[in-house]
Amino acid sequence: MDKTALVTGGNRGIGLEIVRGLARKVEHVLLGCRDPRRAQQRLTSLGGNVSPVRLDFQDSPSLKHQIEEIQQAYPVVDILVNNAGVLRGGNFLDEGDGDFSQSLFINLEAPYELMRSFLPGMVERGYGRVVNMTSGWGAFSEGLEGPTSYSVSKAALNALTLSASRAVSGDVKINSVCPGWVRTEMGGPEAPRAPELGAKTPLWLATLPEDGPNGGFFRDYEAIDW
Repeated sequence: MDKTALVTGGNRGIGLEIVRGLARKVEHVLLGCRDPRRAQQRLTSLGGNVSPVRLDFQDSPSLKHQIEEIQQAYPVVDILVNNAGVLRGGNFLDEGDGDFSQSLFINLEAPYELMRSFLPGMVERGYGRVVNMTSGWGAFSEGLEGPTSYSVSKAALNALTLSASRAVSGDVKINSVCPGWVRTEMGGPEAPRAPELGAKTPLWLATLPEDGPNGGFFRDYEAIDW
């Protein structure tokens, strides 16, 4: 598949498995991470078609500049997987200072900026895939369970997915996905799913055929309620 993919948070957990899977399916994968130099040590096991790029969402003032640097080095991005995320705080009254604003930026605003930057090129070329990693905790149908800042920001990302999907044309697909409870740094060691399993549905959405879905919310290849 003669395409270039960008995966945020691609240096560990589900993101790393998505990078590994896409490296077998597309021509070039950009592994977005906070420190590209540290990611270099992983490249041997990922293959020669993976390149690390800096996307440090903790450095929010420079995000647009980081995106511009990627666009200058790699003008064409056909597949965008917004995988990077943060899980902060507890219930509404227990959250710490900054938990809500940080969650909104990393889980919502950063994916918004990336989509705004790369979607116009996808539409112009007539091909694109965007996958937003959200959660059942961000679904009204499942009660918005989980920490407030996480649930609200993921619910907003689900809303952004649906809204953006209505603005694109051609063979451009924008979907969101709940990977389930996965054994990652965020999910913890008690989670029942391995990262490889959590990556399967995102990989499917990232490489959908032309007749694939657009504007949906999925878990284990099946559409689920918002």
